Amino acid sequence: MIQNTPPAPMVPQSLWQATAPPDGPHAPLEDAITADVTIIGAGFTGLRTALNLAAAGTKVVVLDAADVAWGASGRTGGQVNPLLPFNSPQRLHRLLGDTYFERVTEASLNSADELFELVQTYQIECQARQNGWLRVNHSTKAHNASLKDIENWRAHGSTAEVVEGDELNRLAGTKAYLSGVIAHKGGAVHPKMFAQGLAKAASERGAQFFGESPVLSLTKNGQKWVAKTPTGSVQSDWVVVATNAYSDDLLPGLSKSIVPLTPIQIATAPLPEAVINSILPEGHTISDSRRVIMYARREPDNRLVYGGLGRPGPGETLSGFNWLRKDAERIYPQLQGAEWSHQWGGRIAITDDHLPHLHEPQPGLLAGLGYNGRGVAMSMVVGRVLSERVLGASPDALSLPVSKIKTVPFRRSKMFGMGTAIWFMRLLDYLETR
Repeated sequence: MIQNTPPAPMVPQSLWQATAPPDGPHAPLEDAITADVTIIGAGFTGLRTALNLAAAGTKVVVLDAADVAWGASGRTGGQVNPLLPFNSPQRLHRLLGDTYFERVTEASLNSADELFELVQTYQIECQARQNGWLRVNHSTKAHNASLKDIENWRAHGSTAEVVEGDELNRLAGTKAYLSGVIAHKGGAVHPKMFAQGLAKAASERGAQFFGESPVLSLTKNGQKWVAKTPTGSVQSDWVVVATNAYSDDLLPGLSKSIVPLTPIQIATAPLPEAVINSILPEGHTISDSRRVIMYARREPDNRLVYGGLGRPGPGETLSGFNWLRKDAERIYPQLQGAEWSHQWGGRIAITDDHLPHLHEPQPGLLAGLGYNGRGVAMSMVVGRVLSERVLGASPDALSLPVSKIKTVPFRRSKMFGMGTAIWFMRLLDYLETR
């Protein structure tokens, strides 16, 4: 028997929550029902899995401890960035071997296209734009590493291009960086609206959604799985756990297979035309190469969303917003004096090898998680792969390898030392800038 005690849900306050169309909460499950597949977690991974399965005629039930996009999916920066982070092609090949290196590389390079094709296929209204992603280098060391990596990635199908000098300054809207790389397939969505659109499309194809329905236990009843909530249960052939950084002990060891990090975002009030048009004038999203990363995007109503890494506190409390505002005004001096109207954050999942993980610990039980800051695009890949496995694909035929659940080495030290680590990484970033 697998048991779980859920945390009390909290409502995140974000720009996305404030600007998405209202959608009434899904009612809790209050009956004993049956399905072909139970999906636990109504974030991007669970929603993509549910949509694929429902479109194939599968009877799907989605359970969430809060509601659609309550976790990281509704609190992300909303950047649709292809390419997996941190791993060079050479290291990725060493980790995966020939077959899965080719599959994972293809999947990651095409992950943004996969998302935007979904938006088109299901006519999802989510302010989607595929204007490209600009990754900028803060130091000579980062510049040299970036040139080497891009040359290698281009050999495997990437269309990314290097940009420097005046053109870089113009596209970024700042002179703070040495060089940059444009990934033309990148872009952005309004993450809350995108999640709403996925849920709507899945519902229209028969998927059932239940909110405020944390799964307290998973048990086997013969060949079936039974997911029990406080006021109901679902019996199904398959269970997909799609809880990512909000995973707990429902599936033994899953929460310890990742280290949660806490990105935070701030958003300006609508800016004057002269100011906003000087920042990312062609609508690229942007992120930088610092250890304590920054990322930013423009909004249709002339806001700027600016993100970085925060410090988690008890429950869902966060800190680091004052530093983030100062950093935004350093990178973009034209923001000095701007009104900042929203601030929010959530948890993402970091894996030890910086790859997304796919698990099948028991027959009929799947989990997918660990996006390392690339969750908007890569969750579309993982959700698709999970659905393909449910629909009968062999594990050996999937785009991602199925692996055992393993605890991250020294996980407790990494988590409790995060505040000190962030301070030290900021110091290193400062010392090597330019």
